[in-house]
Amino acid sequence: MGGMSKIFDIDPVSKILYIMSKKQDIDEGPINLSFEERSVWIQLASLGAILIGYGTIAGLMLLAGVIHIVPYVPVFALAVVLLIVLMIVGHAVTAATSRLERRDERDKLIVWRAESNAGWVLGVGVFAALAGLIFSINNLWIAHVLLLSMFLSEIAKLVFQIIYYRRGM
Repeated sequence: MGGMSKIFDIDPVSKILYIMSKKQDIDEGPINLSFEERSVWIQLASLGAILIGYGTIAGLMLLAGVIHIVPYVPVFALAVVLLIVLMIVGHAVTAATSRLERRDERDKLIVWRAESNAGWVLGVGVFAALAGLIFSINNLWIAHVLLLSMFLSEIAKLVFQIIYYRRGM
């Protein structure tokens, strides 16, 4: 039990738990998210849904023995189109139901810090893909490592943005 409590005492973990447990006071009324923060949530939900969908289909294709990259191209193209549609619809609904605000310095700082913190995920993925090229790994695996690192880097950036919006800058 002592080891488990030490995990919760690690600074990033305790910050995430604090943000997740933060309750809205009754006097404050409903949570008022800025348009920028709502946009981040829309992007995160859309990207997560598409990543899960693409991963499921690509995994089934791999299990079926599809080892060439060409059959995955239409699946990837469909995933990109669906991602764009999801984001357009989500942003249109948000814009229609909320007051648009200008992006301020806080928003720019949050985006900058989040991108700075999430950039290492993409770097690790590119390094892994380069290592795969050195060891002559199938191009399909290299493409999926690069794609996964791009997805995970963007998801990490969006999660950091949400944390910074909730925690405050």
